[in-house]
Amino acid sequence: MAVTEASATQAVEAVFRIESARIIAGVTRIVRDVGIAEELAQDALVAALEQWPESGVPDRPGAWLMATAKHRAIDLVRRKETYARKLAEVGRSLEDVPPPGPGDFNGTEDPHHIDDDLLRLIFTTCHPVLSTEARIALTLRLLGGLTTDEIARAFLVSEPTVAQRIVRAKRTLGRAGISFEVPYGPERAARLESVLEAIYLIFNEGYSATTGDDWLRPALCEDALRLARVLAGLMDKEPEVHGLVALLELQASRIAARTGPDGAPVLLADQNRSRWDRLLIRRGYAALERANAVGDAPGPYALQAAIAACHAHAVRYEETDWTVIATLYGLLLKAAPSPVVELNQAVAVSMAEGPEAGLALVDALAANPALRAYHLLPSVRGDLLARLGRTDEARAEFLRAAELTRNARERALLLARAEKESGAAR
Repeated sequence: MAVTEASATQAVEAVFRIESARIIAGVTRIVRDVGIAEELAQDALVAALEQWPESGVPDRPGAWLMATAKHRAIDLVRRKETYARKLAEVGRSLEDVPPPGPGDFNGTEDPHHIDDDLLRLIFTTCHPVLSTEARIALTLRLLGGLTTDEIARAFLVSEPTVAQRIVRAKRTLGRAGISFEVPYGPERAARLESVLEAIYLIFNEGYSATTGDDWLRPALCEDALRLARVLAGLMDKEPEVHGLVALLELQASRIAARTGPDGAPVLLADQNRSRWDRLLIRRGYAALERANAVGDAPGPYALQAAIAACHAHAVRYEETDWTVIATLYGLLLKAAPSPVVELNQAVAVSMAEGPEAGLALVDALAANPALRAYHLLPSVRGDLLARLGRTDEARAEFLRAAELTRNARERALLLARAEKESGAAR
């Protein structure tokens, strides 16, 4: 049944946002080039925009887009090289793939095979031949489905810069002849670290947006969690994959409680824990158990998941076992040294031993150049000074943190805390 152009366009955009990564992955298996695969996926999108207003939205719109993109990929292969030679390369099962019918497509894709392709795409976009910035930009574009403008806003760079990174990344992969495959042995271990880092950064950007008017970007969290789950399902012997899944499940469980009705941030101490998602918490516990079962010693993601599990175990904020959390941060510092981890450890120590102990650790970090523009350093220091009754100093730190943050919601929160300290001083 025909639908209005507006409703068809809305359906196409929604389905493409969800399915684009799988479509690009499936097409890349045929053309062996992520740049061309993305163009063919966009061609399928255009075809849907043209056909669905007249023919109606198919019962399985994602499968329709996949079949359309694959059919165009095969046509491209046939045009570029001899029919027989390329068919032998991509498999005879693709030889007679027909264009999909607009209204009667039932779908014949093998979901497990699609997931295999998705995993190959993750490892391709996170290849060490690319810089960290290029890996993240390309992963967000192809796997997260973000536009160049959205990526630019997330990472405080210009849109042309992001577009240039993505174009160069595609060219680099093409020129290097990177295989569209999941690597094995030492190469897998080397590339897996990049894959996990990319997924982790995608989630973090959604969990606490670096810029913009929103404190959270839940769609990014959902994308990252979906990718982590796929990875765990296909690499179930890798402990840090399960550690990352556990961390993201447990962190995601708090999302509903992290903002108030008006979208303003709600700090951990003030969150309504009845709004924490118990299903995600149980999934996080289970993933952490798997990580510990298949690994010898917990890695950085499993350790962070253990910290998140401590918070989840506490029914009330006051019941949090900060001594255990501080110990876990100490282990995390040994496994993955970082000034940000040191800052988090200082917070845990302040809760376990008192604000004076935490402030000493924070003051020792003040000279670290890596934290010079990091707004959470003065924010944490302001909180510790407030707990010690040093209101004027606390207010100055909150104001400094507000100047450094690029997120409007967080800035408002920090300014409100500075104003509160002004009232306390009076």
